[in-house]
Amino acid sequence: MKSFTAPAIALSSAFFLLFFTTLVSSSSSSSFHPIDHYLISCGSHEPSIIDLDHRRFTGDSSTSASRFFTTPSTRTIPLTNSDPASSNSSPLYRTARAFSSPCKYSFPIQDHRGGTHHLVRLHFSPFFNSTSFDFSAVQFHVLANGFLLLRDFSIQNSPKDGIVIKEYIIRVDSDKLDITFVPKKRSNFAFVNAIEVISAPHDLVADVAQFVNSEKNERINGLLNKGFETVYRVNVGGPKVTPFNDSLWRTWVPDGEFLEKSGHEGSLEIHFSGRIQYQMGGATREVGPDNVYNSARVIKSSNNVIPKSNIAWVFPGIEGYKYLVRMHFCDIASIGPYMLYFNVYVNGNLAYEDLDLSAMTNMLLASPFYADFVVEGLNSESLNVSVGPSNMSLTNAVDAILNGVEVFKISNSLGSFDGELCVESVMKSWRRGNAVVIVPLLAAVFLLLTASVVVQRRRSGGRDTVGWLRLPVDVSEINLKYGSQQSSGKL
Repeated sequence: MKSFTAPAIALSSAFFLLFFTTLVSSSSSSSFHPIDHYLISCGSHEPSIIDLDHRRFTGDSSTSASRFFTTPSTRTIPLTNSDPASSNSSPLYRTARAFSSPCKYSFPIQDHRGGTHHLVRLHFSPFFNSTSFDFSAVQFHVLANGFLLLRDFSIQNSPKDGIVIKEYIIRVDSDKLDITFVPKKRSNFAFVNAIEVISAPHDLVADVAQFVNSEKNERINGLLNKGFETVYRVNVGGPKVTPFNDSLWRTWVPDGEFLEKSGHEGSLEIHFSGRIQYQMGGATREVGPDNVYNSARVIKSSNNVIPKSNIAWVFPGIEGYKYLVRMHFCDIASIGPYMLYFNVYVNGNLAYEDLDLSAMTNMLLASPFYADFVVEGLNSESLNVSVGPSNMSLTNAVDAILNGVEVFKISNSLGSFDGELCVESVMKSWRRGNAVVIVPLLAAVFLLLTASVVVQRRRSGGRDTVGWLRLPVDVSEINLKYGSQQSSGKL
């Protein structure tokens, strides 16, 4: 894919500077205020719980939030972690709600006209010291408005801190969002510690992307109808970015563990202390925060020699789905426009050739830009991205740059993020599983009642009682009674 050529500039330099100063000022001064914003602490009665990022959650048993929980309380159990060793952890993980049968939270949605996307985060942190429940036996499904978010989910392989946060971006077309927890039919229960439902900015998800594989590189659309699960969110060349420093309360992890060990010896980490120039119509702070765009890894030529190597990052555990790869760029390293040209690769395939960030940002340095690529994970167990010099790269200049990477799993045709199973099949499976238990139970009760009647008859010496009708003892008696009824019916 060829890069754009530099646009012709017909404006005077004074008007040009005033025009872009206005665009940058109006864009950077705006702040995001989600229409729908629900932060729920599950199992808690407290009306206000402040997490470590200074966000205010509301207990689902409190007066103001109990309306979201639409399941009878007899089918759920609030849990509290009384372990003093966990006192330094987030208060979100000191309570939870457990479910013994399908239960749901229902959130009113105001921002849904035409179908809008919402961020959904589910927090899980088991109480391994619990004496009431065996958290190691937890296994359940999670559904949300026709999407299967989790299937047979358990916390057997949870991280060292025991905290698992699942994040999704899903389309909502109705006036409510239902999140349903369904225990596996033979599991003890499902549970959740906290739930977030937040309106996503309209520019967070684009309808178009570039589909890249070994055979083609083409523009595709239709992504607005899909759902997305966040798999990786990486700040390249910089430190961890916590939710407190992100307008959508996301976490960006450092790129060190994903950086390919060989081939990046010529790369450098750079950090920018100036102002990130967000432009109207371009990437916003909701797409990527300042702390992502003000750091990067770069390839820089030296001694009039352009390096022949790329910087690469490898993301394991990618298979079976299509993935959206979002790569974030911001030229915080060049001394002037039109000095940075480089190639972008996804899974070893050329995704963007001779990328010129100056053309993408109207010649403004330190202005963010992102590119979306869709890849298939059918025949691989990892995904890799890389940047490197192109045939247009200049000596004594920056020859490649990358600021951030996000990898999202795209929902399949069944609306599932976890296997070839739809929401309807999960609910049918639950009902069938319970039927398998109920039918033998009813049969056992019937046999027990029959046995008690037989015992009662024997004790009474075989005499008929008022509540017991003698059954016919031979076929002729049955036929006789049936024939008599037929005859009387004809008269």
